[in-house]
Amino acid sequence: MVTKDQKRFFDEQGSLVVRSLFSPGEAASYRDHYMDLRAKGAYPGDSAGVDIGSDDPIKRYPRMIHMHRWDRRSLEWFLDPRIAGTLSGLLDREAIATQTMIYFKPPKARGQALHQDQFYLRVQPGTCIAAWMALDPCSEENGCLRVVPGSHRWPLLCTIKADTSVSFTDVTVPIPDGTEVRSMVMEPGDVLFFNGQVVHGSGPNDSNERYRRALIGHYVAGDAQKIAQFFHPALRMDGSVVELGVSEGGGACGVWVDGKGKPVIEMVGAGAEGPGGPAR
Repeated sequence: MVTKDQKRFFDEQGSLVVRSLFSPGEAASYRDHYMDLRAKGAYPGDSAGVDIGSDDPIKRYPRMIHMHRWDRRSLEWFLDPRIAGTLSGLLDREAIATQTMIYFKPPKARGQALHQDQFYLRVQPGTCIAAWMALDPCSEENGCLRVVPGSHRWPLLCTIKADTSVSFTDVTVPIPDGTEVRSMVMEPGDVLFFNGQVVHGSGPNDSNERYRRALIGHYVAGDAQKIAQFFHPALRMDGSVVELGVSEGGGACGVWVDGKGKPVIEMVGAGAEGPGGPAR
């Protein structure tokens, strides 16, 4: 399912959009399914809770997490052969499935500051990979995902405080001035696959009427041995449980420093081994 050109692009950029991996009709069906679930109340993993009277759009439509543990349709999407085949083609091995999420991002909702998924999953060894499916047309106006091409070559960066007036999360990672941040304009059924080191995020939804709903799966390469406790139990792509150890938190992270007029990453903290390579 993955062409040589797609594999080369993913290896070079750290991300790849597979257009129309799911049909617009399938995307609409998932969109209706999750809107119906959200309207019916709260679920395990709801971190924000539902508050239909809140002025904050995210509190009226908080994200859902780990839906595959209690919703059959989510599990079927999570392990869908089209996603499994794309992952195995990009990773050269079968993936391990660890988390599902649905973001509703209604009009005027805040976005999410730049971050790296591996900061949360803590996969050891290696990193994670995301499958991010658009359920609505995604543009800069309604807060499409934005990625930093090539940042999959970077280590985990040290986090700093985020601007919570535009981000619903309170931490972010800094990037050097002039670094490209690419807007991923997508249509319903398109799926963006990206490496867990890739720096990504999204701006606010500035639309007055448009949602930016997205269905997301997080996976790891098949040779991973540990992952953070929150992501247990993990599943093989046939749905069977795979035993993984619990990874430790903390550790070294990277900070940007001047390397003779060029920004480079220097590792600090536990286990740091000195300067990283130049930013690319």
